[in-house]
Amino acid sequence: MFLGVSIVADRFMASIEVITSQERQITIKRPNGEKITTTVRIWNETVSNLTLMALGSSAPEILLSVVEVCGHNFNAGELGPNTIVGSAAFNMFVIIGLCVYVIPDGDTRKVKHLRVFFVTATWSVFAYTWLYLILAVFSPGIVEIWEGLLTLFFFPICVGFAYVADRRLLFYKYMYKRYRAGKQKGMIIETEGEPELPSKVDVEMDGKILNQHGEGFLDGEAGLDTVLDEDEARREMASILRELKQKHPDKEMEQLMELANYQVLMQQQKSRAFYRCQATRIMTGAGNILKKHAADQAKRAVQHNICSEVSVSNFSCTVLFDPGTYQCLENCGSVALNVVRQGRDLTCTVSVDYRTEDGTANAGSDYRSTEGTIVFKPGETEKEIRIDITDDDIFEEDEYFLVHLCNVRVVPEGASSGEANHVDDPAGLGLPCTATVTIFDDDHAGIFSFEEPAVTVSESIGMMEVKVIRNSGARGVVVVPYKTMEGTAKGGGEDFEDTHGVLEFDNDETCKTVRINIIDDEEYEKNKNFFLEIGAPQLLEMSERKDGVLTKKEEEERRIAEMGRPMLGEHVKLEVIIEESYEFKNTVDKLIKKTNLALLVGTNSWRQQFVEAMTVSSGDDDDDDDDDDKCREEKLPSCFDYVMHFLTVFWKLLFAFVPPTDYWNGWACFCVSISGIGILTAIIGDLASHFGCTVGLKDSVTAVVFVALGTSVPDTFASKVAAIQDQYADASIGNVTGSNAVNVFLGIGVAWSIAAIYHHSKNQVFKVDPGTLAFSVTLFTIFAFICIAVLIYRRRPAIGGELGGPRIPKILTSCLFFSLWLMYIIFSSLEAYCHIQGF
Repeated sequence: MFLGVSIVADRFMASIEVITSQERQITIKRPNGEKITTTVRIWNETVSNLTLMALGSSAPEILLSVVEVCGHNFNAGELGPNTIVGSAAFNMFVIIGLCVYVIPDGDTRKVKHLRVFFVTATWSVFAYTWLYLILAVFSPGIVEIWEGLLTLFFFPICVGFAYVADRRLLFYKYMYKRYRAGKQKGMIIETEGEPELPSKVDVEMDGKILNQHGEGFLDGEAGLDTVLDEDEARREMASILRELKQKHPDKEMEQLMELANYQVLMQQQKSRAFYRCQATRIMTGAGNILKKHAADQAKRAVQHNICSEVSVSNFSCTVLFDPGTYQCLENCGSVALNVVRQGRDLTCTVSVDYRTEDGTANAGSDYRSTEGTIVFKPGETEKEIRIDITDDDIFEEDEYFLVHLCNVRVVPEGASSGEANHVDDPAGLGLPCTATVTIFDDDHAGIFSFEEPAVTVSESIGMMEVKVIRNSGARGVVVVPYKTMEGTAKGGGEDFEDTHGVLEFDNDETCKTVRINIIDDEEYEKNKNFFLEIGAPQLLEMSERKDGVLTKKEEEERRIAEMGRPMLGEHVKLEVIIEESYEFKNTVDKLIKKTNLALLVGTNSWRQQFVEAMTVSSGDDDDDDDDDDKCREEKLPSCFDYVMHFLTVFWKLLFAFVPPTDYWNGWACFCVSISGIGILTAIIGDLASHFGCTVGLKDSVTAVVFVALGTSVPDTFASKVAAIQDQYADASIGNVTGSNAVNVFLGIGVAWSIAAIYHHSKNQVFKVDPGTLAFSVTLFTIFAFICIAVLIYRRRPAIGGELGGPRIPKILTSCLFFSLWLMYIIFSSLEAYCHIQGF
């Protein structure tokens, strides 16, 4: 029965995750006038955690209390209230103790929303203190209507206080203080709180102006927080994608995107509902949600790659130049052009004609006009065309000419190369089928410049290379000085590293490269510039380079070189603009949109639910972050997975009839699931009472030991996974205090309010025996004070956080919490059997 409750509660929590993940689009106008469109959640995180999330986590205990009262003619029972207190003790001591222990030695987890944690912790202790007051102080043994209703009304009041703390409303508005630990142990130093923005820096959001404190925004969403969180998420995604590109340089972008998507989903802060769904599905053999998602994405990527490899060409083979551009010096004698054959059929004989065509270079005076035919025999894939270049001593500009391929044909066996092509799979021309040959004049020392006046580079490029081109001659040895100059980008290692030096062009050398290191500071949006400038080129005299007497050849080269002195060209100052990569930015944006966790736990059809109910998957939850490839592969189910699937397949199929979460935005699944939980808890209540009678246990002991344990097992697994995977402790222990408070305010408040009103209508009073319950509440409250005090103490620098820390403090804390739970069980049982005097 507990497995059935866990599975229907999984459907319930999935609907809650979908409901609380609803988003809406907003338009934000930054201080610089730029408008961006982004999405924000409709539900505030704190409100959702204390309402729907807490209700989903505590639904069995709450409904058990309500069903028990209604099923006993509105008289008080011991099973429901004691289950609530016992479950709270298990959550506070066992779950938190386990979460403290499972963190690796030396690692820590802190509560991020500390103000909210203090509020919910205070209310959780107050809830059980209030329960003792109405049982043993205000009206001992009797619960009046106002006590029941006030207990119920404490629920929205608790949510309101937590919301105020989270959003810094009311008196928090004037408390902009932050604290940090001083160098001396235990010293706390008060520092400036909220980051001060200039008074005129406002953010416009959906047509409303937000000032520097985030005021003026509706529905509780802080405008500045939205902007900062969005930018932080993009920077984190960019950093992850960049690291994966460096780690896997051979992988394509699609594969890197899937790896980054899985890694972000692993690191993303998740809700209590997600961890509860994940833990339940791992426990029942339904598999790890994240790994199943990664495996599905990997399969889609493989299928996409297979489809993309289908060729659209109708030719059996193609002939083309590779490469399509060539450069040579005037005195090189001849230039060789490479022609290649590509395609699926390389067993036939193929011929292709070629011819030269004048550009700015003229046949005869600059090169020799050439035409002919190339024949590729079976198996041959490369041929060479050689064209003679004419040398002279006349100064002239760099010139070019063209070489064309044409008339490709397949030559049948035994035929000459000139016969026509009459085959089923003809050969054709590929691209490029025209080659451009540039002839550099070597009679002038050259004109030096950059290829263009400006160049844009990505900040992630690392070492950028800038070419300095030598045109209109390449005779003699020339030195060209260069240096970088700051613009909006700063040197000295901030945005780029300062670079200066001298380029030395040897005789007949036409290109040199300047290397500049660009600093990657992981900015999602960036637009800064600096400059690279070259100075006046100088012809290096032979005597400056070589001691002794020059040879006749060197004397001749020196005489001719001095006839054409080097000079600067058109582009002598290059502007380098550093910005984020457009493709990289788009990739980050796509990944940001793909990380909605509600898509992973939700369902869109009944067919999908029944398929998942019948499928057994691996529940392996090991940490595979060290091997990204393994993260994308779905492992085979273990024996334990098959056993749990066999035990739960009936419940899986039964609750597959629950409406999918896509219907009515999750509300249809919400209503049907909570009804199913109510029915099962009613049956569990009767079975627990019969079990207690069979083994001779009182209902109060059965509730504290067995029922509370059974209803809390999914929460235990969920908190363990959350403690390990999440970078904060909010999802693992921060919600425990809120759930404990909600248990009393709803489980006790609703049930006892209904019973008190019913008895008042009958002119009777609603009687509740305070003995055992009051003793359990008092004992739990005392132990809860100890637990919260220990958690607060663990935030000191010596340990570092509520969870984890050094091995010895971690073990001692866990042992203390487990001991508190055992003492609670023992003392409560002894009091129930009158071995200890109660109230």
